[in-house]
Amino acid sequence: MSVEFRQIEVADTDAFRAAVDVVARERKYIALVEAPAIEQVRAFVARNVKRGYPQIVAIEGGAVIGWCNVPPASRAVSAHVGDLFMGLLPEFRGRGIGERLLRQAIQASDAFGFRRIELGVFASNTAAAALYRKVGFVEEGTRRMAILVDGIYHDEIIMARLSA
Repeated sequence: MSVEFRQIEVADTDAFRAAVDVVARERKYIALVEAPAIEQVRAFVARNVKRGYPQIVAIEGGAVIGWCNVPPASRAVSAHVGDLFMGLLPEFRGRGIGERLLRQAIQASDAFGFRRIELGVFASNTAAAALYRKVGFVEEGTRRMAILVDGIYHDEIIMARLSA
C-alpha cells in the first residue's frame, strides 16, 4: 500500500490524536506520555488549518500513521522560526517514511516563510538525530536532564535548520 503525504485537514483530527497517543505511550520518543485531550487536539488542528501552519500527515489505508507539524515559535520576535514536532507509528519505522514526511514538512515550512526550523530530540534517540542531520539540521546544544519520564531524566539535543 502506498503512503500519502499532505497537509492535515480538520477531518483527520481523531486519527491524528490516535497516532500521537500511540507514540506518546512508548514514553521514549516525544515529550508526552499520552495524547492531549481531544478538545485540545481539535483546537490545535483547527488553528493550524485556519492559519496555514505546516502540519503534514502520512496516511496509509485511510489511517494517519505519522505526522510532522511546524507551528510558529511563541515569541513575537521569533515569528520567522518554526518549532518542529514529529512522530511515526512503530510498525512504519525504518522504511524511509519518516524521511519523506520530514522533507515534506521542511518544504511546507520553507513555503510558509519560516527562515529557521528548530527541534528537540531525546539524546537516546540516535536514529532520529541522524535523520535530522541527514536533511540539514545541525546540533546547537544539549539541555541536560531536560525531560523526566517515569522517574528517568533524559537529555535533549537542540537542533536547527536554516532555510537557503
